[in-house]
Order: sequence, then structure tokens, then C-alpha cells
Amino acid sequence: MSAHVHNHSGDRRFERPSPRPAGVRPLGAPGQVAVDYEHRVDFERLRQYRLGRAKAALEASECGAFLLFDFYNIRYTTQTWIGGALGDKMIRYALLMRGREPILWDFGSAVRHHKLYSDWVPEENYRAGFLGFRGAVAPEGGSDLMKDAVSEIKSLLVAEGLADAPLGLDIVEPPFLFELERQGIRVADAQQAMLDARVIKNQDEIMLLNQAAAMVDGVYQDIAEALKPGVRENEIVALANKKLYEYGSDQVEAINAISGERCNPHPHNFTDRIIRPGDQAFFDIIHSFNGYRTCYYRTFGVGWATESQKDAYKQAREWMDDALDALRPGVGTDEVAAVLPKAQDFGFDNELAAFGLQFAHGLGLGLHERPIISRLNSMKDPVELKAGMVFAMETYCPASDGISAARIEEEVVVTDYGIEVLTKFPAQDLFVANHY
Repeated sequence: MSAHVHNHSGDRRFERPSPRPAGVRPLGAPGQVAVDYEHRVDFERLRQYRLGRAKAALEASECGAFLLFDFYNIRYTTQTWIGGALGDKMIRYALLMRGREPILWDFGSAVRHHKLYSDWVPEENYRAGFLGFRGAVAPEGGSDLMKDAVSEIKSLLVAEGLADAPLGLDIVEPPFLFELERQGIRVADAQQAMLDARVIKNQDEIMLLNQAAAMVDGVYQDIAEALKPGVRENEIVALANKKLYEYGSDQVEAINAISGERCNPHPHNFTDRIIRPGDQAFFDIIHSFNGYRTCYYRTFGVGWATESQKDAYKQAREWMDDALDALRPGVGTDEVAAVLPKAQDFGFDNELAAFGLQFAHGLGLGLHERPIISRLNSMKDPVELKAGMVFAMETYCPASDGISAARIEEEVVVTDYGIEVLTKFPAQDLFVANHY
């Protein structure tokens, strides 16, 4: 057995033709460290852009203010971040009022850090806060945490003359919502406005997304070299985590490693299964760099590939190429969804049962942003594609052997002239690792 990797179509490597006009520079993924001799990510421009989009969304809404608990909305408006482990604890919250800078309530120690190093928010707008760790401190247990928090928020709204307007919420714990109602604060949905604000990325966001994808390109090279009989799925996950953190990833959210008979049906996880000769294996690498995420599937044959596996891959690739060919500014997401296979074409009874296998989802600070493109939702509620949208297109095809399957995902940027593909590891043909 040789130690090299091999593409079964020979030396040909896929390069999707770009509609980029002459003189237009390609999207860049430069080095990650700030330097004086190249234009790289301009974080001040990024911060101003994101806050400006959030303020504009507020102004366009019926709300007097947005109260944000979603970690990604908080980062988008306040340009702050603390450990991802706290992302689902519902203890950090930010208030964005019309005509004012955001106010952030955070862990007290984090507040001290923000005041020292994050001076784009006025110092007095960083405040210590705590709401009970999603019920770990019971609301009815004599604590006034939520009552006091809502009273403080209400006093701020009253002072700005905004108390009679609805308060927009993105996500919320029921006890907090009940306390808002008890104190007479009307609520509205802010998540829709915030997701609309986040859907169009500026050049810095796109560069960060491209840098994050470049990191995964390198990880897939390591996976291709390591993918041999005897290695376990969890060892591939460990390899990928190590490499990503060495590259500078700030959060490896999930890595799916799926092989052999686990490919069909798709379980969306990894185990300690030992990979065997002739397996088909696919991986999804989800991580973030400076907050900006990847969702990046690739499929491999291990040692060799059967005709059944090759046929499944060819079909998944055709579905992918049909979808990519349909993507351009001005097109409706219903038009893109129409070229995707129907659920019955790959063994499912209906679109709800098949959801998540043939679809696209927005990428940004969150893993699943707008637009979502699928036969389940896009036919009824189409959205126009616009320059600056970034999303991941996914296809899946089960093989005729009943156990194998092919999974492909490409991250794309919608531009004024078409699309650019960010995911560069070869995927036009089934990549056979360590070919026999």
C-alpha cells in the first residue's frame, strides 16, 4: 500500500470557471497577522459596519430598542466575545436603543477586561450582570436577579422616551419574558431584523470567512494523508481539532466523521469506529476564525472505491454543479431550490424528512444564517440573492450498495458578477486516499 493520495481521474484537478470580469481581483485569504505592507482585515471598519447595520435594522423596525441574548447578535453589535461555553447560558445581554450606543451586561470579570481593551463601547455601558444560568438559580427562589435586570432596562427605556414602543427580543428564557410582561413592557421579534442585518457581509467578513475556509483546506490535506485502514473516526476528529487550533481557530464547534456503513443513513456525528479498506468516508468541519464559520464537507474513498460509490459521488456532484450554476445575484431562492433533487429522488418520503441533505444555509458569525435554500421552505417564501451573501451549499447521495453515501459542500460568495467558491480542496471527483 502506498502512502500517497490519489484522485481517480488522474492528475486533473477541478477549477470551477469564474465569471470574474477582467481587472477584478479575486477574493483574498491573506495571512492572519496584521502587517504594514498588505491590506488585510480592517477590524475597525468591520466593527463600524456591523454596528451600523444593526442600528439601521432597529431604525427600520417598530421597536424602540433591541434586547439581545443571542451570542452572535451580541458580538455583532458590541464587538465583544467571551468563551463559547457560555453561549447557551442566557446570562449575557445587550441593549441597543435608538440613537444610542449599545449597553452590555456581562460577567463582572469580563466587564473589567472589556473596559481595558474594548473601548469602542463607552466605558459606562459595560455593566456586570447575571440572570441565573438558565434556571440554575431558580427565579422563584428568593432571588431578584431577573426582576432587577428588567427594572434597570425599563428605567433606561423610560429615560430615552422609548418605554411605550415594543422591545425587540431575539431569544429569551420564559421567566425573563414573564418578568418583562409583569413590568408592562411589550415585546416584539428582533431576531428577524438582526438576521436581515447580518445577511450582507462586507469585505472584511468575507475575508475572514475565506481565511477560515483556507484553514480547512489544509486540514483536509492532513486527513487525506491519515485516512488509512485502522484509523478511527475519533482520531480524525482529534487530528482536525489539533490542526485547526494550531492555525488559530477560536472555536472548533463540531467535526462530523462518518465512515462505512454509518454513511447511510447520515447520523451527523462521529464514533470510535475503525475505518476499513474500501470504506467511503465523509467529514464536515465546523469551526470559526475571529468568529466567522465554516461548514465544509468532503468525501473520500479509503484505498479504493467501488462503482456504486463512484456513481453516488457523481450524482452528488451533478446536483451540486446544477445548484452552483443557478446561483447569481437577482435570482430567487425558489429558483435555486427547484434544481435540487426532490426528497423522493434519494429515498425519502417528503421534504421535511429529507431536510438538511440538499440545501444551503448562510454562514457568518452563526452557522445557520440567511439565506436558507431548500425545497422545504424556499418555494413558499423565496428570497432574492444579493451580492455579499455567503452560504454553504450541501448535497448528499446514498449509494446503491445500501450503506455508502457521498456528501459534498461548497461555501460560496454571491458577487455582482456571479459567485466565488471559497472551499478549495478537490471535490469534482471522488478523492481516493492512500490508493492501493
